[in-house]
Amino acid sequence: MKNILYVLLGTLAGFALAGLLMFVSRPPAGQPIILQAAPTEAPIAVHVIGAVPRPGLYEFSQGARVQDAIDAAGGLLASADVSSINLAALLEDGQQLDVPYGGDSGQTPRTGDDNSGLELPTAGTPASANSELININTASLEELDSLPGIGPTTAQKIIDYREANGPFSVIEDITNVSGIGPSTYEEIKDLITV
Repeated sequence: MKNILYVLLGTLAGFALAGLLMFVSRPPAGQPIILQAAPTEAPIAVHVIGAVPRPGLYEFSQGARVQDAIDAAGGLLASADVSSINLAALLEDGQQLDVPYGGDSGQTPRTGDDNSGLELPTAGTPASANSELININTASLEELDSLPGIGPTTAQKIIDYREANGPFSVIEDITNVSGIGPSTYEEIKDLITV
């Protein structure tokens, strides 16, 4: 009986202590309770174009460098000219990184206003898509290889096809090349011209 009495008294004392702690630790009346989320860094998105094998949109963590973007896009093509690019520059969200081609590739290198080789999109200005399109009737193996989903073997098949069958009439004709199916065509259709 004594043990039950001690257990009841201990339980009551525990409830009393818990109630006292809740009363003492609660904020004063009328004070809002502010919950703070742990700080998180949102990834940054960068559009890599130009003399890289896999141009496209890539996400990076804060503090990533131009070299990281080039690596993500598969490195540099042999025709790339990086003399005007600062490989150590920090990437910014929404940035377009244009890796220029060398002078003999037929592509015109583009550089930003600060001559860094980087271009940021300007609001309200449409992209100059025609200057970036690859002509599948005249493109070199390296230029075709720079298209997403097209490797050197498929690039050679494109060249062989146009030599055997003449120039492509419309861009959809590229699906006649062995190894280029609907999914690959969807990836490249906005990057090519005839």
